[in-house]
Amino acid sequence: MARGIRIVGAGAGADATPPPSTAAKMWSGRLGSSTSRRVEEYTIGIAVDRRLYAEDLDTSLAHLHMLRSVGLVSAPDARTIETGLREIRREFDRNEFVIEPGDEDIHAAIERRLFGIAGEVAGRLHTGRSRNDQVVTDLRLYAKRICRELMLFIATLQEAFARRAQQNRATVMPGYTHGQRAQVVSLAHHLLAYVEMLQRDVGRLEDVHDRCDVLPLGSGALAGTTLPLDRRAVAEELSFASISANSLDAVSDRDFVVELTAACALIMVHLSRFAEEVVLWTSSEYNFAELPDSHATGSSLMPQKKNPDVLELVRGRTARTIADLSAVLILLKGLPLAYNRDLQEDKTALFDAVDTTMTSLAAVTDVVRVLRFKRREMREAASDPGLLATDVAEYLVVRGMPFRAAHQLVGAAVRRTVDEGRTLRDISAAEWREMTELAQDDIVDLFDVDTALRRRELPGAPGPRMVSRQLVRAATLVAKTRRVVTVLARQPVAAKEVGAAVGTAATAGREPARRSPRREKSKG
Repeated sequence: MARGIRIVGAGAGADATPPPSTAAKMWSGRLGSSTSRRVEEYTIGIAVDRRLYAEDLDTSLAHLHMLRSVGLVSAPDARTIETGLREIRREFDRNEFVIEPGDEDIHAAIERRLFGIAGEVAGRLHTGRSRNDQVVTDLRLYAKRICRELMLFIATLQEAFARRAQQNRATVMPGYTHGQRAQVVSLAHHLLAYVEMLQRDVGRLEDVHDRCDVLPLGSGALAGTTLPLDRRAVAEELSFASISANSLDAVSDRDFVVELTAACALIMVHLSRFAEEVVLWTSSEYNFAELPDSHATGSSLMPQKKNPDVLELVRGRTARTIADLSAVLILLKGLPLAYNRDLQEDKTALFDAVDTTMTSLAAVTDVVRVLRFKRREMREAASDPGLLATDVAEYLVVRGMPFRAAHQLVGAAVRRTVDEGRTLRDISAAEWREMTELAQDDIVDLFDVDTALRRRELPGAPGPRMVSRQLVRAATLVAKTRRVVTVLARQPVAAKEVGAAVGTAATAGREPARRSPRREKSKG
C-alpha cells in the first residue's frame, strides 16, 4: 500500500480497488443518473495513481496561491483552503489518509477530503483548471523527481564499480569478443566500462528532466481559460523552467513519459548485461567470481547448487521495462488531440518501469559491493598465450612488416601450434626467425600478461596509467552527477514560454530560465 494512505472497504488485498459508490462525482451536474457499478469499477484508477498525492498537493497549493494573487479567491477563503490542504498532507504523513469507496483517483480523493475539512469553499480551488492539466502537471513533477533520484542511484552504483576497480587495478583477466577469449585486460578496466555505460544513462535522464520541466497547468481541459491566470507564478513556485506554448499539446503530451520509460528500459538493459556476466563468472566453467551466501540461493532438489537468482531476476525484469516502453508507445500511437481517457494507462507502465529500475539498481549495487573476485583463476585464464597473438603481429609491424602480412604470419603460427599441441609461448626465438627475419630474441618476452597491459597506454586503453585516469574520471563523474542533481532541484530564476523568441524586444533584459545543469553534464 502506498505510504500515507489507508483504504476502507477494499477487501483483504492491500492493492484492491475500492468498490464504487453512488457519491456525486465532480462532473455529475451533466449526467442524470449514477454511474453503472461495472463502469465505475472499470474506470477507477486510484490503485495506480495514489502515489502522486504529494505532487497533487504541491500543485494545488501553487494554484491556490496564484488564484489568491490574481483576485479569483479571497484571502480568507485561500487561508481556509490552504489549512485544509496542509491538514491532508499531515494525514498522509501520519498514514491516516483514508481512501473511500467511490474515490475515482487520487485527485478526486484529495478534493473529497478537502470538502470534508473546508466545506463548500473548497470548490473554489478548481477554478481555472481541469483534471486534464492537473494530472499531467502532477505527473511531470513526479517524473522530474524520479529523474533526479535515478541519477543518484546510478551515481551510487558507479561509485561501487569504481571502488572495486580501484581494488583490482593489478587483476588481469581475459577480454572477450564473440564469447571467446580475445585479449588481455584488467578487471579494473572491465568494471570501469560499466561506469561509462551508466554515465550515458545519467545524460539521458538529464535530457528527460529538461523535457519534463514544462508546466502544463493553465491549459485547462484543452483550450485554456477565460480567467486571468498567472501561469508563470505557478511555474516558478513549482520549479518549472518554462510553461507550455500550446494547450492542446500540453494536456495530451506524454513524450516525457515515453522518454523516462525508455531511459529506464536502457538502464535495465545495461544492468542485465552486467548480470549476465556475473552469472557466467560465477559458473564452474568460468570460476572468476563467487557470490556470498547472503546474495545467492539454493536448489530445492540439488543440494550442491548455489544460484545467482538476483542477477537472473535482473535479466528477467529487464523484459518488463522493455514491455512497459512498448505499452506507452502503443498507447499513444492512435490518439487524436487532445486528452483521451486512454492516457490513464500511462502511469501503470511508467510506475512499473521506475520501480523495477530503482530496485534493480539497488540490488546490483549490493552485488558489486560483495562479489568476490577470484584473482588467481582470472590470471590463469588471461595467461593463455593466444590472447597475445595480436601483440606479436604488432611487434612485427613496428619492425616494418605490413599488418596484413603480420596477421597472416601469426595466424599460420597459431594453426601450427594447435596442430602440434603447443602454444605460441612454446615457439622459440629461433623458430620465429625461421618465419621472418624481423623477429629478434625479445619476441619471446611478449608473453607476459603484466607487460602486455603496460604496453596498452593509449587514452581509453587498459594500461595501468590509463586506468588511473579512468578512476579519476569516474570519481569526477559521480561528483558532477550529485552536483547537477542539486542544481536541477533548485527553483528556476524565471519561467518562460516554451519556444519564446530569444533576443526580441519582448524578451530583452529578461533572465532566461535555468539550464546550467546541461552545460555541466558529460555525455561520456
